[in-house]
Order: sequence, then structure tokens, then C-alpha cells
Amino acid sequence: MQMLYDSESFVVVHLEADLPAPGAPGANLPRLARNGFEIVDKRSGKEVYLDGSWAELFQQQITAWQQNTPTQEEVEDTLEGYAELAQNPVVLH
Repeated sequence: MQMLYDSESFVVVHLEADLPAPGAPGANLPRLARNGFEIVDKRSGKEVYLDGSWAELFQQQITAWQQNTPTQEEVEDTLEGYAELAQNPVVLH
């Protein structure tokens, strides 16, 4: 898990699949099946998890940001669009 972005409004975390070799210690523990991104909208207290094609699309956005450094406003505007998909309330453990 790697935090990519943290502001007053949003947190973005990259969750990477960590699949151990069959028979390795811990191989039977639950694991993520594939990479994804979690976007938390701090204002609404909701989160969305992007995987599959949504994660690929978001990865393309990150790559574009790495090539042309955006302003914080541009990042927040993009995250706002993804946050509209958020349905799940954030639950702390």
C-alpha cells in the first residue's frame, strides 16, 4: 500500500496485489487479486475503490500528471469526478 496523495479534501492510496508463490508461507491468507486505487473524499466521508479498467484509466491519469505537473486545483478537480462514484462510507478499524 502506497499513499499517493493527501490533502484537506482527498486521500489516494495505491493498493498492489501481493500474490505469494503457491506453498509459500502465508499463501492461504486473503490477498488482493489485482492492483487498485482507493480514493477517499474526506468531505463526504466516503470512498471508492478503483480496479480493473477504472484503475487502468486512473493510472493513465497519474502518468500524465508525472509528465506535466498539474496544479493542486487540477488534481482536486479530477479526484472530484472519481469521488462522485463513492458509495461506501469510510469505516475505521
